[in-house]
Amino acid sequence: MSRIKSAFENKKALIAFVTGGDPDLETTEALIPQIAEAGADLIEIGIPFSDPIAEGIVIQEADERALKAQTTTDKLFDMVKRVREKVEIPLVFMTYINPVYTYGTERFIKKCAECGIDGVIIPDVPFEERGEVLDICEAQGVALISMIAPTSKERIHMIAREAKGFLYCVSSLGVTGVRSKITTNIKEMVDQVKAVSDIPCAIGFGISTPVQAKEMAAVADGAIVGSAIVKIIAQHGKNCIKPVCAYVKEIKAAVATV
Repeated sequence: MSRIKSAFENKKALIAFVTGGDPDLETTEALIPQIAEAGADLIEIGIPFSDPIAEGIVIQEADERALKAQTTTDKLFDMVKRVREKVEIPLVFMTYINPVYTYGTERFIKKCAECGIDGVIIPDVPFEERGEVLDICEAQGVALISMIAPTSKERIHMIAREAKGFLYCVSSLGVTGVRSKITTNIKEMVDQVKAVSDIPCAIGFGISTPVQAKEMAAVADGAIVGSAIVKIIAQHGKNCIKPVCAYVKEIKAAVATV
């Protein structure tokens, strides 16, 4: 069984997001195993990029901090390789097509496989244009994780049938960020997926409180928490490990009660 599949096996998964290199690589490297220990079932690592179009201000600023700290894709690969020796849960890169193309798509995916990355999420590659990346991912055994949005409607079945790893269900329109209320009918989206596939569905964009995480996990297979974690990192900098882990434990406890 793949690591991603086992993350969702017989439980609701908590997926945590961190920006690689924020506030610096040493902190990210120390933080990832601790987040896994605190209860995260899968960790998304954002590759810092100067033009992250799907991200709100919280993650944009994290990208800026990481780039300022001289974080590069190669340094992230090296860090993941070291982290992989300490954590068993799946690790997934969140990036954009520009850094992948610049690095060389085949070279990038091959390095992902070599350092122990289980999947990649590339929000700006439309489903219809994922061919080249998908072929390389499949050859290397790296899952190319698809996203669906509230506007996907008739495309949901098409995307769900082909989805790999897990399906990233975007809870609301717009960019990432903490939201006080999630108004999308998530259950309807998940039901449409489940009508054609048993792929796990995880809900992301805007989940920040234990109550929200519990509500999302109740209608899906997992909850993704990103901006809320990145905010804690922004607040505490190099001293973020303790507060982030306390927060992850709290969210995990809420998700586990579903």
